[in-house]
Amino acid sequence: MEWINESRVLIVGLGLIGGSYAKALKRIGYNVYAIDKDPNSIDYAIKNEIIDDGSTEADPELISTADVIILALYPKDVCAWILNNQHLFKPGIRITDVTGVKSCIVDDVQNILRADAEFIAAHPMAGRELSGVQNSDDTIFKDANYIVVATDKNTEAAVEWCKRLGRILGFRRVSVLSPKEHDRVIAFVSQLTHCIAVSLMTCTDNEHLVEYTGDSFRDLTRIARINENMWSELFFANKESLLKEMDLFINEFCRIKELIEQDDAEGLKEKMRLSTARRALFDKKKN
Repeated sequence: MEWINESRVLIVGLGLIGGSYAKALKRIGYNVYAIDKDPNSIDYAIKNEIIDDGSTEADPELISTADVIILALYPKDVCAWILNNQHLFKPGIRITDVTGVKSCIVDDVQNILRADAEFIAAHPMAGRELSGVQNSDDTIFKDANYIVVATDKNTEAAVEWCKRLGRILGFRRVSVLSPKEHDRVIAFVSQLTHCIAVSLMTCTDNEHLVEYTGDSFRDLTRIARINENMWSELFFANKESLLKEMDLFINEFCRIKELIEQDDAEGLKEKMRLSTARRALFDKKKN
């Protein structure tokens, strides 16, 4: 089953990422439909031709005629939505998601899902500090990474199908990880960085920072403008992995603090040389 034969795409959850998926798929010729509880989001998306049609309810016609379903929901809502609506699914349908944690979702979904449907998880590593379909923008996928999160219950065909979705959406790199590997990596590259950004913005109540800051502070705190409902859920859902990464960061931060306290110039410079070398390697692989 190739994407070219799957003309009707249903997106459940029409926020920033769901809306950006819709824009990308609509632009290249797919019929895109959406379900979202917010009528303003549905109305905006129809008016601006982001979707062909939509509903604020789990519309049986939209679900039963979908060739593909993309779940752009909070983690806790994914399993419940599938359980409540899978009696409407087309036989052979493939379902994917965009959630930022996987271990707490994938096994549960695959265990309850009908035998004639397949769930293949994915994580688009893209976003912006603004939320809602009104701020959706499929250009955010251009230089971003896309992770297919596969298990031994997934067919090879479904993994290839999901990788193709990432390429269709415009992602620069497509990788495959297991749920456990995904959550361990995401705890460091995404969740920890958001914790650091939040800490930077909450450790002082100086209201005049904008008058003094340079690019470094602005870059470090861009993601501190955060959706507290979604991100708190992600942190708790991946608590074990995130706490391990936070401990590693705290230990390293305290070590740098000690080097400064002890006037250990060579030790501090060595940390900086290591940091520079690792960032250079990161930039080389990025390009």
